[in-house]
Amino acid sequence: MRKIQYFFEEQAFGVCTRLGDILNISTSSIRLFFIYASFLTFGSPVLIYMGLAFIINLRRHLRRQYNQIWN
Repeated sequence: MRKIQYFFEEQAFGVCTRLGDILNISTSSIRLFFIYASFLTFGSPVLIYMGLAFIINLRRHLRRQYNQIWN
């Protein structure tokens, strides 16, 4: 079960894990929120999720570029 969880966390950009770390909330609670909110609002949290994934990947990329310049 852990292998499946790690696979999906790697493939799902780590948004729920990152939010859980920042807000000190369990990642399973955040995932459940996204699932329930998607059903209730017909998928609009998916757009929020993708936006957060874009921001996280952009910050990771910029951090990597900054470290290459100064090292």
